[in-house]
Amino acid sequence: MRKQLCSVLLSAVLLFCSLSMPHAAAMEITAVSAKACVVMEATTREVFFAQNETEQLPMASTTKIMTTLLCLESGDLDTPFRVDDNAIQVEGSSMGLVKGDIVTKRALCYGMMLPSGNDAAGATAVKLAGSYEAFAEQMNQRAEQIGLQHTHFVTPSGLHDEQHYSTAYDMALLTAVALQNADFREICGQTTAKVSFGNPPYERWLKNTNKLLTQCEGVIGVKTGFTDEAGRCLVSACTRNDITLICVTLNDPNDWQTHSNLYDAIFPTLQTKTVSLPENLQIPVVGGTAEQVALQTEGTVTYGSNGTVCDIQFSVQTKPFLFAPVRAEQYGGVLVAKQNGQELFRLPLLTKESVSEKETVTTEKKEKLHIRLWNWFRAWFQKK
Repeated sequence: MRKQLCSVLLSAVLLFCSLSMPHAAAMEITAVSAKACVVMEATTREVFFAQNETEQLPMASTTKIMTTLLCLESGDLDTPFRVDDNAIQVEGSSMGLVKGDIVTKRALCYGMMLPSGNDAAGATAVKLAGSYEAFAEQMNQRAEQIGLQHTHFVTPSGLHDEQHYSTAYDMALLTAVALQNADFREICGQTTAKVSFGNPPYERWLKNTNKLLTQCEGVIGVKTGFTDEAGRCLVSACTRNDITLICVTLNDPNDWQTHSNLYDAIFPTLQTKTVSLPENLQIPVVGGTAEQVALQTEGTVTYGSNGTVCDIQFSVQTKPFLFAPVRAEQYGGVLVAKQNGQELFRLPLLTKESVSEKETVTTEKKEKLHIRLWNWFRAWFQKK
């Protein structure tokens, strides 16, 4: 016990000494009390601090970042349904689900991200995939799409399994993707939330286990975790001066302080950079009063840099054309940002204005339809 205490104190001293240095040298932090740690810029994925960041370790309930992301991406978030009674019979933390409860996917996401409900994770897995095993396949497929190279999911909640593991780097990368989802960002940043479920459903308050939301300036999420095998795990995100950093610690007995100290040390060393989005993008329109319509891309994306300029390349993915009539703010495609071949983020491209359908085209379409129908009926009767 005395050796463990000395080790923790030594780590704390090392961290304090490194963070007490002037800002110019603050990036030379030598050690933190976590077994693994990384600080990543959310937009460019640039790493500003790393310690054993690729070591495969259990990540406990930070697993629910993936489970929640998949739930949000599945859509139909507000349709009530009855939970699977077996899926919610799990040990550990809970949002309070009982047999026969009526819930929505959105409520389950709050239940996972705030009180870290293992029951909510189990209900989500069975709702989306039919079983824990099938849902684990979905989790690992999504992990591969994101580029998590050292992660393997087995459980939807993060309860311990020898084959369930990740790395600090992979969890930061997953979080960078999850934060691009507006619903995820909204949910993980709430200290409390009123959620309706039950049989019949009624409103009750859920409280977030993430103390950093109130203890550290600028923190906007994300997720806590703990098991005996994993120790204390924490994924957080913090925004200051239009820069968002993600910090991940795995097996850190001093995680609240580690995250706060790292943010306080790293943010002052960063400069806010902006990258302009491509302009004058257009997509052809078929059968409209205009031959093409502009897509909204004006604006900039901000990121944090310690002096280096990130080379971000943009590509546009759209349909070959849109059929008139076209609505204003209609979906027209996506703008994909990459750096060194790695996808950073996607932004939806929406039409700037509406385009009406040509009256002459409408008449022509009707005439052609009549001709096709007449020819079809004539051929059918000839066969008879």
